Amino acid sequence: MKTKIISYAKRQYNTEPEYLWKRYPDYCVLRQRRNRKWYAVIMMVSKEAIGLCGEGGVWIMDVKATAEDMERILDSEGFFLGYHMNKRHWMSILLDGTVPLKIVKEYLDKSYKLTEEH
Repeated sequence: MKTKIISYAKRQYNTEPEYLWKRYPDYCVLRQRRNRKWYAVIMMVSKEAIGLCGEGGVWIMDVKATAEDMERILDSEGFFLGYHMNKRHWMSILLDGTVPLKIVKEYLDKSYKLTEEH
């Protein structure tokens, strides 16, 4: 799903992923072209780090969200408070198929709009 999201961001927003961390070469940031604000971060985290049972890691995408979206996600499978981000304004979405790609793209679009300059 990570590849599909990156391809979508390229087509939809002309965004090239940025790989900022030598220690984590597969993690990437999607950033606004004009104002350079991040609108998504794609990374792998341990299941334990986001409150899931089991061992190993899972791919997630952090996106900026509205207060209404943050309230809504608390009871939704595949959504978490933003990992390693401001938990009032960012949510994490599992990229293992729990959340359908269509919904993931909708939240990516919302995050893009929330980080645009007005």
